[in-house]
Amino acid sequence: MSRSIKVFSLCFILFVAVAACKRTVPAKNYNDTYTSGTLPLVADESFAPIVDQELYIFKNDNPNAHPEATFRSENDAVRMLMNDSVRFAFLSRPLTADEVNLVKQRKNLTVVTREFAMDAVVVIVNEASTDTATSVGEIKKMLQGQAKTDRSVVFDNPNSGLVRYLKSFAGVSDFKEKNIYALKSNKEVINYVSQHPEAIGITSFSWVDDPDADYADAVKKVRILSVKNEESKTAPNKYFRPSQTTLYLKQYPLQRSLYVVNCTGRKGLGTGLELFVEGDKGQRIILRSGLLPTIIPERNIMIHSNNKF
Repeated sequence: MSRSIKVFSLCFILFVAVAACKRTVPAKNYNDTYTSGTLPLVADESFAPIVDQELYIFKNDNPNAHPEATFRSENDAVRMLMNDSVRFAFLSRPLTADEVNLVKQRKNLTVVTREFAMDAVVVIVNEASTDTATSVGEIKKMLQGQAKTDRSVVFDNPNSGLVRYLKSFAGVSDFKEKNIYALKSNKEVINYVSQHPEAIGITSFSWVDDPDADYADAVKKVRILSVKNEESKTAPNKYFRPSQTTLYLKQYPLQRSLYVVNCTGRKGLGTGLELFVEGDKGQRIILRSGLLPTIIPERNIMIHSNNKF
């Protein structure tokens, strides 16, 4: 046998051996199901209260399920999805087309995005303030630095979904005025406004509707302002407070959607949690929280006729 034939034969044998090894390497075994196992996930901290409630009930119903939540700013949460630190998230926006393509190309995963609630963005003032209402135009001017006021305007983490929403709402790329600045969290916003009569705070409704004990006293010292939208075609002169009714009827102008983003790419605990949040019990949790569920749970009423007179 010539030397060239021997070399070719050896290369062919090595190729077949490598290919066989690749076929026999077992796929990663996943031990989780819809109702059991572990699931690392990340959530935008600006709506942590509602995510905490959903996870608490889900784990109570499924003792063998262990979703492990990390709360981060929106920018950090998306970054964790992109670098594959987690594959499940609660966000206030869907992933962009580029972000979805990156996830698909990196691990050949599917991206499932579902809206599960509508949140109200609220403007709060100190209880000593005489303000009871504001307008969309006034809020935009304030955020654009066009309002003639020295009052401090505060909101949460500069990388949060709430700040992204406010920049888009005001049509600015950044807040440049010295009296407009971010703190570290929504709790800090509420505490700051409760202690400064001239301050104006912007936060998520879920943080002031049903507060935890550690900042409940601060919530009692702030007031939510009613808001009117001068450009509304139906009620340009009417002020509305945030509620499930005004969110549903699109009357309260400061609102944003909340999403589940599932990049696990398979049927496991991520799918189980996604279905729970979108299902009847998960949507009832949203309803009780004061936010607007995407699907209004049915309420069945039994009527019994009494023919006895």
